[in-house]
Amino acid sequence: MKTRTLIMALFLAFAGTLQAQVGLFKRLPDAEIEFAQSRTGLRSNSITDIVIYNDAIWLGTDKGVSVSRDGGETWTTYGHEDGIGRGSVSAIAVNDTIVWVATAFDSLTRDAGELPAGGGLAYSLDGGQTWTHIEQPGPTPVQNVTFDIALHTDGSVWITSWGGGVQRSFDLGKTWEVVPPDTFFFDPLGQLNHRGFSVISADGVLWVGTAGGINKSLDNGKTWINFRFQNQEQPISGNFVVALGHQEFNGVDYIWAATINAEDPNEFRAVSITDDGGFTWRTTLEGVFAHNFAFDDSATYVAADAGLFKSLDFGYTWAKFPPIVDAQQGIEYLSEEYFTAGVDRDHVLWVGGPDGLARTADDGRTWRILRGTVQPGSEGEPRTFAYPSPFSPQRHNTLGSDGYIRFQYNTTRPTRVTIRIYNMAMEPVAEVVTGKERPANGTFFEIWNGRNDRGEVVANGVYFYSLHLEGEGVFWGKFIVMD
Repeated sequence: MKTRTLIMALFLAFAGTLQAQVGLFKRLPDAEIEFAQSRTGLRSNSITDIVIYNDAIWLGTDKGVSVSRDGGETWTTYGHEDGIGRGSVSAIAVNDTIVWVATAFDSLTRDAGELPAGGGLAYSLDGGQTWTHIEQPGPTPVQNVTFDIALHTDGSVWITSWGGGVQRSFDLGKTWEVVPPDTFFFDPLGQLNHRGFSVISADGVLWVGTAGGINKSLDNGKTWINFRFQNQEQPISGNFVVALGHQEFNGVDYIWAATINAEDPNEFRAVSITDDGGFTWRTTLEGVFAHNFAFDDSATYVAADAGLFKSLDFGYTWAKFPPIVDAQQGIEYLSEEYFTAGVDRDHVLWVGGPDGLARTADDGRTWRILRGTVQPGSEGEPRTFAYPSPFSPQRHNTLGSDGYIRFQYNTTRPTRVTIRIYNMAMEPVAEVVTGKERPANGTFFEIWNGRNDRGEVVANGVYFYSLHLEGEGVFWGKFIVMD
């Protein structure tokens, strides 16, 4: 689940379906769950969020929330069986006393087919050992994914979502109050500013990003100031605000925003920065769709669709990191896109995205790539799986002009491997490898560039693949292509 991609999809979707879906929501069948108190290891290679607090590194993944307290050497993962919601983690917030996690998954609706849905929230008061789950706030979970969470100084927790808008709770989620960041009655269908995407609490000041700009409150949400492309001489670049960040350096508060073009044709995607409380904005990284921010003293990092960027002068100039390569392991991060970044107290930079997690302690000169520790065919995992899914041949795991999807599998004896791709009608699309020799007792992957046997990029849709391991049998998997 790529949360920022979902934000864009929701923004472009026909808003009227929201009302039609109330009461028509049907969850897709749950997979069989083996109940256990947490699971050891990093379970996923798809990282949606990184939150670093004190000595703990918290990761949002498509298989739950993972935490490490020893610099990434060991991980514990909490999933649906431990009390958090179904699906991928869409948001995390942490302070000294509590951890909040939100999840999202695909839902099946009667009129509109599959749509993203909020899996609810969960909180832990003991560092993740136990969790309390809360159903998704709002009239329906459908198109009501919690995209962001903020813990405010007055003890409240704030969340942002498409269908549920901006909400807060003072009683650990037992009750929620919708707080429109303006003077209008709550109407997410008619008011773009009520469709919430991002929220931060910066030294007691609330900042909320919506489809209608950036909103600021100095009085805990009683009154708001709205900043948008149309109402300032030095405005943000676009009103669709998918991420916010707060950087404090030498007594100056910098608010960073991923500002994407919304309805005005003059708007454009960029990063917008203010150092005077929002009264003026400066735009930078024009044309880039930023997903998230990380800060280390005066250094700023931007995880974006076009790569990983760093600025030492608050956005006036930028350096783009070269492709990440783990020379020691002989592997590379096969994607230009990064979803999230964080810096720990030892100034180690962590980045994550559709092809895994990486860290560097020397400003990118050397990297270590961390892969999921649970292997195919073990601990209840299937013998093979494909990632990322959904897969975009134009954007994911790009090498040269092609993007690649990985087919992960394991062997139990020396074998020859053949992988074939099929469409929904079970018609052959491509043959990835044919009779490739692999040794026994190993974990391997093959990559495919999303092209059929004629060299054409395949259409969007659901695809199946067969993994033939000579002497063992045929194993099947499924993935989605979506540009």
